[in-house]
Amino acid sequence: MILYPAIDLKDGNAVRLLRGDMDKATVFNDDPAAQALEFVAKGCEWLHLVDLNGAFAGAPVNAAAVEAILAQCKTPTQLGGGIRDMATIEMWLSKGLARVILGTVAVERPELVREAAAAFPGQVAVGIDAKDGRVATKGWAEVTKVDAVDLARSYEDAGVAAIIYTDINRDGAMQGPNVQATAAMANAMTIPVIASGGVSSIADLKALRDCGAPLNGAISGRALYDGAIDLKEALDTLKG
Repeated sequence: MILYPAIDLKDGNAVRLLRGDMDKATVFNDDPAAQALEFVAKGCEWLHLVDLNGAFAGAPVNAAAVEAILAQCKTPTQLGGGIRDMATIEMWLSKGLARVILGTVAVERPELVREAAAAFPGQVAVGIDAKDGRVATKGWAEVTKVDAVDLARSYEDAGVAAIIYTDINRDGAMQGPNVQATAAMANAMTIPVIASGGVSSIADLKALRDCGAPLNGAISGRALYDGAIDLKEALDTLKG
């Protein structure tokens, strides 16, 4: 399993939100590129970025911060938030991003996801953010009636690189991931699944590692900033 340290971007800063609430943001670093370099220095193999403002605006907002990270870090990086058309997908991949994450459009414009996955093999992931099993869109501001597993399975033949599954109720709450729902998602399909939301301890990582499902990896943010998870120990745990 791969550990993906998360850098969530709001107003140019690296922050963490509580359950996706933009009004409950804690700034952890006003220099996101320095934060990325710190994670890389400790041995991470991937970085996970989210343009929070972009997710609400529907277009890139924290582009300068993302570009600074890409310029200074050669570690493969994936980005979600505000990527809703082919031009934006092409723009980010041309700037050196390893993978784009499509969330809102995965619900609203599935044809775009399929077109992008075909055009850029291995470089398009689908972000599925769920509240009580239902998919949320537009920066989690709207909860749909779409079942999370059904949405993921609808992309089985599309060639997407990964499904990033986030349980909104757990995100930033330091209460542990929804292991059962994540395992069910991973066992329901062949697309690699990355767990996100609530990973707050080494025990959580072990629970995901040993859940009986073929998880690709796990994303962690607040716990790394707070020191609840030691990055090197986490990397060793997921390799074990």
